[in-house]
Amino acid sequence: MVAVGQMNEARRARRLRVSSVTTYRVVALVLVFASWEIAGASGLFFRGVIPSTVLIAQAFVRLFGDPAFYTHFAITLFEIVVGFVIGSSIGVIVGLALGINRFTGEVFEPMLHYLASTPKVVFLPILLILFGIGVGSKISLGAMSCFFPMALSVAAGVRTINPMFLRVGQSLNLSLGNRIRKIYIPALTPPIATGLRLGFGIATVGCLMSEIKLSNHGLGYAAMQSYNRFDIPTMLALLLVIFTLAGLGNYLIGRLVRLPGPTNRRVTALPPR
Repeated sequence: MVAVGQMNEARRARRLRVSSVTTYRVVALVLVFASWEIAGASGLFFRGVIPSTVLIAQAFVRLFGDPAFYTHFAITLFEIVVGFVIGSSIGVIVGLALGINRFTGEVFEPMLHYLASTPKVVFLPILLILFGIGVGSKISLGAMSCFFPMALSVAAGVRTINPMFLRVGQSLNLSLGNRIRKIYIPALTPPIATGLRLGFGIATVGCLMSEIKLSNHGLGYAAMQSYNRFDIPTMLALLLVIFTLAGLGNYLIGRLVRLPGPTNRRVTALPPR
């Protein structure tokens, strides 16, 4: 009975905490909308720079009724997803190579750290020469942006694996492929999840930046066209679509790859050879 009472008390406390967090979020959103409306009506900014939320909502309705919007959305989504998959896959492979082989890590990992801090948009002219102004250059910049956080996160995670698990794998004479599948990947779930979340956001930024710089399609291109026409409500509506896309992608990654907390040392039992 005592245990049941404690469980019920814990559930009530959890529900109360969730309710409080939700209330604060709603209040924060209301304050943001109110501040936006006050700033737009204050006259401190040029007319039309901060349009009312009603105009932005009307722009949303126009966007969803425009077939061109769905074309731009589909192209941007394709670029982000393909670049994210390519960059994260290569990042996991390179991160494993850097973490498993100490000499390789000492040689190449400092270079990756230096390149990771470089704005990836500086590589856009080279990518445009190689792949043209189509989706190829956008995918390649998104993949490059996603690659670095994934590779560095995995490489750092490999070094935190309990050496006991590695010795067990060696005592069982497991091949490198089996060690990666049965020891490294289960233990690297948190670093990989972190790399996926960071990589998706940076890949989104990379694809949109390349669309803004030089493109004839995509949400970034559409937003710049609205800016050039000084159609601020449509531009803001497109930016909100982009924010929603990035937030939804991050949420889905968090749901698909659940962070198990401080269990990055835990590895599934090794089956017999």
